[in-house]
Amino acid sequence: MDTQKFLGLFEEVLAPDTNRVKAATATLRADYYALPESLTILLQLLLSDQPSPLRQLAATQARSLVPKHWKKLPNEQKANFRQQLLQGTLQEEEQIIRHAASRVIVSIARIDLENGEWQDIIDILLRAANNADPRHREVGTFLLFTSLESIGDNVMPRFHEMLQIFAKTIRDPQNAAVRINTMLALSRLAIIMDTDNDEESLKMIQALIPQMVVVLKQAVDEGDDDRITQSFEVFQTLLGCDSSVLNPSFGDVVQFMITLAAEKSLDEDARTQALSFLMQCVRYRKLKMQSLKVGEQLTLKCLEISTEIGDSVADDEDVTTPRSALGLLDEMASTLPPSQVVVPLLHNLGRYVTSPDPNRRQAGIMALGMCVEGAPDFINTQMHEVFPLVMRLLEDPEVKVRRAALEGVMRIAEELPEELGKEHQTLIPAVVKHLDMAMKSLAGPEDKENMNIIRTSTNCIDSVVEGLDSDDIKPYLSALMSRLNRLFQHPDFKIKGAAIGATGQVAASAKTAFLPFFEDTMDALSEYVQIKDSPEELDLRSATCDAMGNMALAVGGKAFQRYVRPLMQATEEGLHLDHPKLKETSYLFWAMMAKVYEGEFKPFLEGVLKALFECLETEESELEVDLGDEAEDLAGKEITIGGKKIKVAALSDDDIISATEIEDLDDEAADAGSDDDWNDMDIVTAVAQEKEIAVEVLGDVLTHTTHDYIPFMEKTIEVVVPLLEHSYEGVQKAAISTLFRAYAAVWGLQPDEIKDYTPGLPLQNQPSPQITQLGGIVMTGAIAIWQEEEDRATVTEINRSLAETLKLTGPALIADQGTFKTVCEILLSIITKTHPCQKDFGDEEDLGLLEETSEYDWLTIDSALDVLIGMAVALGGTFAELWKMYEKPILKFVSGSDSKERSTSVGVIAECIKAMKNSVTPFTTSLLKPLLHRMSDEDSETKSNAAYAIGLLQQNSTNDQEILKSFPAILGKLEPLLNTDEARCKDNAAGCVSRMIMRHPAKVPTAQVLPALMDILPLRDDFDENEPVYDMIVKLYSENDKIIMSLTPRILPILAEVTAPKPANQLKDETKEKIAQLVKYLAGKYPQEVRNYEALGALM
Repeated sequence: MDTQKFLGLFEEVLAPDTNRVKAATATLRADYYALPESLTILLQLLLSDQPSPLRQLAATQARSLVPKHWKKLPNEQKANFRQQLLQGTLQEEEQIIRHAASRVIVSIARIDLENGEWQDIIDILLRAANNADPRHREVGTFLLFTSLESIGDNVMPRFHEMLQIFAKTIRDPQNAAVRINTMLALSRLAIIMDTDNDEESLKMIQALIPQMVVVLKQAVDEGDDDRITQSFEVFQTLLGCDSSVLNPSFGDVVQFMITLAAEKSLDEDARTQALSFLMQCVRYRKLKMQSLKVGEQLTLKCLEISTEIGDSVADDEDVTTPRSALGLLDEMASTLPPSQVVVPLLHNLGRYVTSPDPNRRQAGIMALGMCVEGAPDFINTQMHEVFPLVMRLLEDPEVKVRRAALEGVMRIAEELPEELGKEHQTLIPAVVKHLDMAMKSLAGPEDKENMNIIRTSTNCIDSVVEGLDSDDIKPYLSALMSRLNRLFQHPDFKIKGAAIGATGQVAASAKTAFLPFFEDTMDALSEYVQIKDSPEELDLRSATCDAMGNMALAVGGKAFQRYVRPLMQATEEGLHLDHPKLKETSYLFWAMMAKVYEGEFKPFLEGVLKALFECLETEESELEVDLGDEAEDLAGKEITIGGKKIKVAALSDDDIISATEIEDLDDEAADAGSDDDWNDMDIVTAVAQEKEIAVEVLGDVLTHTTHDYIPFMEKTIEVVVPLLEHSYEGVQKAAISTLFRAYAAVWGLQPDEIKDYTPGLPLQNQPSPQITQLGGIVMTGAIAIWQEEEDRATVTEINRSLAETLKLTGPALIADQGTFKTVCEILLSIITKTHPCQKDFGDEEDLGLLEETSEYDWLTIDSALDVLIGMAVALGGTFAELWKMYEKPILKFVSGSDSKERSTSVGVIAECIKAMKNSVTPFTTSLLKPLLHRMSDEDSETKSNAAYAIGLLQQNSTNDQEILKSFPAILGKLEPLLNTDEARCKDNAAGCVSRMIMRHPAKVPTAQVLPALMDILPLRDDFDENEPVYDMIVKLYSENDKIIMSLTPRILPILAEVTAPKPANQLKDETKEKIAQLVKYLAGKYPQEVRNYEALGALM
């Protein structure tokens, strides 16, 4: 090999001329890197006194060639290099070169140790780490750290010895780098340590955690950014290790991080990293954080930090301390119980909202907005206090506060649309006022302040009108559409898109009331369906197609007919314009068309399914990444990250880098301090997101076009089942939902005797072999995920899908004995909070007995309880055997401190009683007492559900002795419910007393009860209870009951109102028929009185 020519080419790589770099790189790759001599020259160059960039580049390239050529070098030459590299590294002045050379040494040691060579390397490193010379200690500790990364198994026998040395070096008085290297090495030891069988080492590491906190504090005090980042990443690593490592110091570490985050005098990067650590604690150690009861403290600190946000706007993507604090609030609200986050937030919100400081007023509303998604149910109970504060801030003199208030309204509306919709008379004029002011004041495209208000107001309208029904929105339609129409032509694409999106939602809420505006709106937007010359135009095209789909749902198929074919063509073209969002919008538009046209969608079905199948069958392996030396074990293989197969580039002689790409090995050391090289690659690719939408749309299409879809069902199952194993949970959840929907759709085509199943097992009528096979596929796939899934949302989706399907299709899905047993076991684990998705990451500590749960956690349990109801409906009386298994944990919720847990569990008991019918009798005593107690609950929903449950229990149980013994108590508890202003309490109390009269008429004082009942009829909220109420009235009339006869003048107007109700559909068909027969009977007795009521006359 021509050494001089090689060196000349190598120097060219550092040239500023790109063409020279490419030419030199190509020649080195083709002519030199395949030869062992290239490694020799690179090692010599590293050991030389050449300029640092050249030596650093030599080290980097030598590392990539060591696996290929080191074994081929003569033994004597290898021995010389080992000695020279160690000596040279220990004496090297520049840290960046020391680190580069250290990594070369470890690469060599890795190969040598595998071949039984360089057996004393670990002794050498330990001696260096314990040397009196600070530089030797620095190199020794760094080499030990890099060794633990690469050759950890070889150093395991010296574990205790290393820990003893690290106990000294973590306190090194002379060299900060030694302390940081020790932290990095300790984090690696924590990863590979056997915590179950090496208690001594575990205790040694645990004892060093406080000193690691000291090292981080020193780095922060000194303002050393690199060391600060490395230290934080060590703590992130420890968080990902076995929980026993950090547990003894966990509370102290959390408190230290809270102190750091709150200290305004510190550098923003350090504070942001402290908040990031706390967010990971909340996310992965939520039970531990909950048990420490730090939620309130953290909430108040985040609230205070968020006052620093200043004038930045919502779509500012810079990572700042106040934005990180708001993000932490969002995470806490979703993860911790309301008592630890939302309650203290609301307690302190008033003093922020009323503060003379606009930054504090802004922080208050922004913090509230961040917490709504995590705890909507609790905030809903406080809306009477929250809404006036929000309205106050909408009128704030400061623009930034008003903008924040609009954003807050938007967030509340997204989570509580119906509740906020009730305030439309106040809210919509206020939002429109802000829009008008900003449009009037707008000075041009550079007027960012008013542009932001226009966009935010428009988005706010979009969110708020979602909670309005057709009658509510009618008075605002003209005013809203005139303003939105003007914005269709606004030069700013984001404002234009916001206006179009809001128009779609206005149409969706208005339904047919939108017809007068429909054609003009479609004409105004038609130009945007074809635009495609820029990403901004494609975004606008996407928004337009979405809005038009909503308009189709609003006005119906007939009015929309002439737009269908051109829009189907435009959306098909959208698939080929290299714009992920437009692709997703095309799929969603097709779903809306299938919903609108159902059977008439058949001409488009084959083309739509072809596109959806192509999407779902796309191979996700186009991306190749080079993850560096740390991933060399994966070289050339495929891994899956966020739903995308990614090929890891093999380490080869192609690994030449240019001068601008030389690694900063200090950063590399910091990166290596992370728990797992994949942790920061939480990628959800565009292809994975597209598949999520596509498989959801597939479910929509098959649901609405079932008869025509059958020829494509086999292909659908074939394509969707493999997606159950997709690593992106969004695709998984959508696939689960679609498979259950496919089963339900096919079930709906079964003969009536199968479709209208008889509850219970064994099955009374066997479904077809095809649907049995499909059910087996669906349940096998779902259970495979359901048993061990750690993602709560995925478990919740399985629960919801299974519950709905069981109620619709009955017990056939769980008829298999093995499936039945597994479903019962999984449900019990969720209800008792022992499922994998309910545990902290890597934590064996028993924290599952914590009484409170976050609303997000409760959703998982709530949906599991809904599966239980589904099983009760499917099994009927045979469910009584299962109830024995679940009664105790459900009654524990009934007696809990959380109102939503009490109300939900009481409701579950009621539905299970209804399904079990007489089979509930053995449980009469055990259920009656807690239900009676809950009829006096402080929570109105719980009281209402308890009245419903008591009514069903006394109706279905044959233990008359126990029931009748409690009648006085039941009637005593019903009286205040019948007189309350809370509608559902009245309605369910009415249903309860009606059931009591039907079951035991002689035991109810009807002379007092019936007149009181007439006072609250017709029912206003829970229309399901119309059935027992009117069944009871009809029954009493059929028996010529004197009391009911005397109440006829009061009953006639009630019947008139309930037979022509607003809202409609308050009566089931069977109840309608009974009322019609009653009206005819009364018309025979009181013809003139009946004819006084037009609605009753119509029935005659």
